[in-house]
Amino acid sequence: MGKSHSPAGKQLSFEAKLEDWAEGMDYCAVPVPASITQALGTKGPVLVQARVNESEPFKVSLFPTGGGQHYIRVKARVRKETKTKTGDRIKVRFTVLDRADVTIPKDLEKALRAEGVLEAFKAIPPGLQNFTIRQIDAAAKPKTREKRLQKAVEAAHRKREQKIDNS
Repeated sequence: MGKSHSPAGKQLSFEAKLEDWAEGMDYCAVPVPASITQALGTKGPVLVQARVNESEPFKVSLFPTGGGQHYIRVKARVRKETKTKTGDRIKVRFTVLDRADVTIPKDLEKALRAEGVLEAFKAIPPGLQNFTIRQIDAAAKPKTREKRLQKAVEAAHRKREQKIDNS
């Protein structure tokens, strides 16, 4: 499909049954109805700000599974917050985000500045920046967050070295 306009800002909702996606791995997802996928105008991944039932908003990508079908992962933290389990019918509301719109968390920005690689991080493609930031934000423990911040700083160093090598 051609990109006539960006779906960013589009707000959509649907109800679906929470499915166990990987036996024994506590990985749950819900199928996105075909009408929603058509409204998005893409068969690729779509970054969204989502809510399940009355949960706190969270960033996640609708992931394609082939044949024009998308699924949305619902992490254990969200299921616990909403007291939902596999087989429950849930309401999903989401707003499509612009992948090029990246908000760098303050602690990551501070770490990047301290190492002199903030601009190198900003040179990483926006989709990868957002993925990295979602990984950092998903950390449940401060120690895990710190490790993920360090990985992001290392990625920025690699990007800077790549730019130096290419010049």
